[in-house]
Amino acid sequence: MIDDVALSFSPNSILVLNAVLAIVMFSIAIDLLPRDFKAIARAPKPLIVGLCSQFILLPALTFLLVIVTSPPPSVALGLILVAACPGGNISNFITHRAGGNSALSVSLTAFATVGAIFLTPINIAFWGSLYAPTRAILQATEIDPVSVAITVGFMLILPLLLGVWLNATKPEITAKMRKPLQWLSMIIFVAFVLGAIGANWANFTQIAGVVASLVIAHNLLALSGGYALATLTRVSPFDRRAITIETGIQNSGLGLVLIFGFFGGLGGMAVIAGLWAVWHALSGIALASVMSRTKAAQ
Repeated sequence: MIDDVALSFSPNSILVLNAVLAIVMFSIAIDLLPRDFKAIARAPKPLIVGLCSQFILLPALTFLLVIVTSPPPSVALGLILVAACPGGNISNFITHRAGGNSALSVSLTAFATVGAIFLTPINIAFWGSLYAPTRAILQATEIDPVSVAITVGFMLILPLLLGVWLNATKPEITAKMRKPLQWLSMIIFVAFVLGAIGANWANFTQIAGVVASLVIAHNLLALSGGYALATLTRVSPFDRRAITIETGIQNSGLGLVLIFGFFGGLGGMAVIAGLWAVWHALSGIALASVMSRTKAAQ
């Protein structure tokens, strides 16, 4: 039974994953300056649309997917949890490859990360409680929103603030470390996820076939939803590419931390997040290669 399988991470592995995600967030933050946030404040519409797509539209679409497909409870909650996470850090790299608004993408990642302190636990609790099978898991685990907020804050917000401060005060240092650190952090994160999958290979293969199609459908729904909302709200094609990718690239690393920290590595949830970590990178890069063939109007 898929809901009875639990993947195992040692406490040291969780600490390593926390550190890796903090480094990834720091590598994004050293691209930011305080003036970037002021520019967004002067023309906030694309940012607002992107955040609504991320934290309102995607969780709602995910809930509809759960209702239509009726997956096992742990898989359903995994989908809901991933949708409740902020945008993934590789979205900035992929947006740049797609010829979209990289500054908007970085700002969306930053604002969504800050908002995740409150919105991620709220979305997990709200949407998870609306579906009876996942409500039972939430009641059994008694997830504490304050603990989730503290986890997100220490792992993502502190590196964000440190990175912005360093870029503002020591730009010559961040200029030298920006590209190497971004590539290194991505390689370490992917290697960590693949290593975790390998360490739990028997259980992973037992579950992965059941949920792979759901992950692909979920990711397609996220990308399509972001594109549709950006089109309906009439943001520029340049901004639309950033919003589309930001909605379809989720911080599944944060999802894994929450799953192993609060849900005991519940198999269906962990495999959803693990497959997302691999698939969204592949789909995002493929989409970027298609988008980059034409120049987006600004």
